[in-house]
Amino acid sequence: MQKILIIGATSAIAEATARRFAQRGDSLYLLARNGERLDALLADLKLRGAAATAGARFDANDHERHAAVIEQAAAAMGGLDAVLIAHGTLPDQQACQADAALALREIGTNALSVIGLLTHVANRFEAQRAGVIAVIGSVAGDRGRQSNYVYGSAKGMLAIFLQGLRNRLQKSGVHVLTIKPGFVDTPMTAAFPKGPLWATPEQVAQAIVKAMDQRRNVLYTPFFWWGIMAIIRAVPEAIFKKLSL
Repeated sequence: MQKILIIGATSAIAEATARRFAQRGDSLYLLARNGERLDALLADLKLRGAAATAGARFDANDHERHAAVIEQAAAAMGGLDAVLIAHGTLPDQQACQADAALALREIGTNALSVIGLLTHVANRFEAQRAGVIAVIGSVAGDRGRQSNYVYGSAKGMLAIFLQGLRNRLQKSGVHVLTIKPGFVDTPMTAAFPKGPLWATPEQVAQAIVKAMDQRRNVLYTPFFWWGIMAIIRAVPEAIFKKLSL
């Protein structure tokens, strides 16, 4: 049984992952902005077998509360074994291009707020010389594309930060997992046409739990996105910049 903190717990992928943790009897502390959805999820997880459930409303952009909510979660559960950070937004690229303040706000939510939380979690786990840190990024962070480069740049920043954090913490027995989903059918992507490359939150959740247990470094999910992104990264810049992607 593990004591797991999930931040951004009411996102579709986080909910599906939390249910898998609950079914095997883990203890869960959830943080999310939407109080009603949070309460409903906590009740659902208890019924599914979670050893203990608790949570609180939390806006990840409230940087002043980062240290306090992590301490609150650890105190409520008698320690932390793992943290999954799953919050984020999918910005309108055209709107961000037209509004610098919006672009900065989206990068703040998708990268800076996560980095702030990670810094507090990393210091706690380094001191206890144990723990698993898992963060949901995106394949969009592997290469900048005109269709989503504000979102992609935030996820790219996060991926580099996690690489460094993994390098720093490995000697302390702390593991860092970077999760890179491809297309996932969630409320955030409801308006997108779906095809064979799309996965369900449940499929992604299954891969996340397995990767955390196996202490993987980087997870592309579904697995074939590793090959897709390897090809995309290999395209020379002189050619890539002419493509409409």
